[in-house]
Amino acid sequence: MELSAFDFPFDPSLVALQPVLPRDRARLLVLDRRTNQLDHRQVADLPALLDPGDLLVVNNTKVLAARVMGTKQPAGKSVEVLFVKDLGEGLWEIMVKGTFRVGDVIAFDGSCRATIVTRDATGTTVRMEVDRPVEQFLRENGQMPLPPYIKRQPSHEDHAWYQTAFAKHEGAIAAPTAGLHFTPELLARLAERSIQVAAITLHVGPGTFKPVVAERIEDHQMGEERFVIGADVAEAIARTKQAGRRVVAVGTTVVRTLETVAQAQGTIMPASGESRLFITPGFQFQAVDALMTNFHLPKTTLLMLVSAFAGVDTVRRMYAEAVQERYRFYSYGDAMLIL
Repeated sequence: MELSAFDFPFDPSLVALQPVLPRDRARLLVLDRRTNQLDHRQVADLPALLDPGDLLVVNNTKVLAARVMGTKQPAGKSVEVLFVKDLGEGLWEIMVKGTFRVGDVIAFDGSCRATIVTRDATGTTVRMEVDRPVEQFLRENGQMPLPPYIKRQPSHEDHAWYQTAFAKHEGAIAAPTAGLHFTPELLARLAERSIQVAAITLHVGPGTFKPVVAERIEDHQMGEERFVIGADVAEAIARTKQAGRRVVAVGTTVVRTLETVAQAQGTIMPASGESRLFITPGFQFQAVDALMTNFHLPKTTLLMLVSAFAGVDTVRRMYAEAVQERYRFYSYGDAMLIL
């Protein structure tokens, strides 16, 4: 398919700069695929929109405060560094703009230094010299890595706003944004209705946001992202399927994780590894029955996944409706539910 099929007209003033509070008061555009009808609700209505026995699968990755200012040595020029992934043995994958060569050094506050080990078209690797674990250094010095379309500096509130209620395992450079809408009160009401919640882990990395530049989307290559599916999740999904109930993915990262394993194994089993699954229209879903997700940028792999699940024309209609009704877009924005 052509990349242009995933473009849509958009009003930049709809980009949400902070979340609705309480979080479950965000708007929810609901599509019933059986009738093709749209309904305007709130995330707080989720218990009434699902059935007893349905299973919500969420992503419990935790966002690192991974954006840190440093100085390039010896010139002293300020640079912004995004720590992406711990590669082990003191090596980290980072993202940094500017001209760097192997051996160049970036200094941070205190006694922390990063020496460039590799830098090429595939990315940048540094060796860290630090007197404490890098994750601790980031907690003490880092800012939350808000997406570039949020045109403001990260604030203290973002340390709470940009984590989901499920955040447990550190390793993401971006929040699994559909999960940002859940509150303890909403989770309690879901439990009262016998709607269960299970958690997988996919550490959101650059692969999710890698721009699609190929004119034909089939030529795009996804980056790798680490995932874990525990035995408890696999068992919960199996029970849900056997009972004839729905597996509801909370976010595109959950879809990619579950479908990665389902495609390889034919069913959901305990698994861990790296996902490079690129879901586009025509994909045959094996694990996910319904999807809750935020609104996504045009021409992105996220929008292509949602279009694969609901249909390109249907998603285009949903986005047109959301723009007309002035829904709030992207990470801190409103959501849609595709049933």
